[in-house]
Amino acid sequence: MKIFSNIYIPIITLAALLSFISNFGSIISIIEPFTYTKINISNLGYISISTFSETFFNQNQWWRLVTPMFLHFSLPHLAFNSLWIYILGQQIEKIDGKLIFLTLVLFSSISSNFLQFYWVSSNLFGGLSGVIYGLIGYCMINEMDSVYQRYEIPPALYLFMIIWMVLGFLGLLDLFGFGSVANFAHLGGLVSGITFAIICKFINVGLIGKL
Repeated sequence: MKIFSNIYIPIITLAALLSFISNFGSIISIIEPFTYTKINISNLGYISISTFSETFFNQNQWWRLVTPMFLHFSLPHLAFNSLWIYILGQQIEKIDGKLIFLTLVLFSSISSNFLQFYWVSSNLFGGLSGVIYGLIGYCMINEMDSVYQRYEIPPALYLFMIIWMVLGFLGLLDLFGFGSVANFAHLGGLVSGITFAIICKFINVGLIGKL
């Protein structure tokens, strides 16, 4: 199907479907397979949360390193992230190819999710914003070596996103009603995107060409 000829479309579609089916994360039994660590729900409705070691090393549920990116807890949260995945994903796939985009998404998702869990010690987080910051970091580094706007992204956008992240760490976003923000996921995503761009430059992945 042509609609699935781009990787970013299924990502947005799955995030939207999961959000609406789970009523934006309010139905625990539906989002449980996507949370960072396993949530155990007894027949009586009691809930316990497995540790990192239990989830990944004892039960080998390694998909959870990535799947929190599909969880969204409000319509604005989903809409904002989906818009940026569409804009950035479209440009990166067109310029650098599907393999680069998919690898970048996975790398930034794993990095941002791990950093958020490590610093906050809670598995109830989610969203594509960590991946978005990974895409931003990747594009920003590549733009520095380009004599033109490689991804057709205004330079002011990079500054805006970094300022937005700083405001999150200062607690101002929560103060102004934006809710709880996964700040360390944003930081992890940005650093992973920058790192990925540098690695690609180092090994000259561009020679591979588009898929």
